[in-house]
Amino acid sequence: VQLQAYGGGSVQPGGSLNLSCAASGSIYSIGVMGWYRQAPRKQREMVAGIIDGSPYYADAVQGRFRVSSDNPKNAVFLQMNTLKPEDTAVYYCRMVVASDSTNNGVYWGKGTQVTVSS
Repeated sequence: VQLQAYGGGSVQPGGSLNLSCAASGSIYSIGVMGWYRQAPRKQREMVAGIIDGSPYYADAVQGRFRVSSDNPKNAVFLQMNTLKPEDTAVYYCRMVVASDSTNNGVYWGKGTQVTVSS
């Protein structure tokens, strides 16, 4: 299973960016889709995700970010609005993927840089 992330880039404070991530390979089902981020000199942290169709968010992004998915395409998206300098980080998509009815694993995308700066 491979995860490929797209999007990211640089934007001024208050701007918006969109991220997308698609999984490919031997996929039976996907249980959890989500996004994490890691800022310089900080630990990786959860940003947002979807489990059983229900989205969840970190407090820091609640109300500004929106996570969605396209299950037939094995894809997850992150719409980021009202971006702040503290949102600057490398963003990673993460999925819990079952390759058959009894085996599953956690997979990560390579990460995409998001920079918010004036």
